[in-house]
Amino acid sequence: MKKYGYIRVSSKDQNEDRQLEAMQKFKIPKNCLFIEKKSGENFERPQYLKMLDLLEAGDLLYIKSIDRLGRNYEEIQNQWRILTKEKGIDIVVLDMELLDTRREKNLLGTFIADLVLQVLSFVAQSERENIKQRQREGIAAAHKKGVKFGRPVLETPDNFAELIKKWELGELTTNELLKRCKMGRSTFYTRLREHKILTQKGKK
Repeated sequence: MKKYGYIRVSSKDQNEDRQLEAMQKFKIPKNCLFIEKKSGENFERPQYLKMLDLLEAGDLLYIKSIDRLGRNYEEIQNQWRILTKEKGIDIVVLDMELLDTRREKNLLGTFIADLVLQVLSFVAQSERENIKQRQREGIAAAHKKGVKFGRPVLETPDNFAELIKKWELGELTTNELLKRCKMGRSTFYTRLREHKILTQKGKK
């Protein structure tokens, strides 16, 4: 029997230390700890799939809470079945004592664990949906206030046409031109194409 630990945070700027600390007392080997910085929306996660391949009947898997396993109601139920029935492993959810498959393996114990799992899976998905809704509302509110997302659009200098002419005549090198325009090479060529299109339209 091997001990495994699965740790997941949703994004790169989140910290997994709290989950690591919770698992330290179980003396899980480092090569059996799988840490993921991925959304819990589905189970197409490299570390999770790698761990799934290694798990064998009788192994024991620790997770901090059910939402660290995932945040999709149906997928959590399905993966739980794969882990406990098909793989034949035991699972311990540290934040919920009732979700310890080593306990009460009789009919009543299984029923209670399944019921708790369904409730917590529902809560995990609901929270994910609430987070997405708050993000959408926040973005919409920011747009109304004129907040722009992404990289700011670089404006072309007022004398852009004059600089292009000098560049085309060989009076400015490309590097000198880029420096005066305060642009990168790809941005400059994009602005150059736009400028030529506008110039052609102006001649018609």
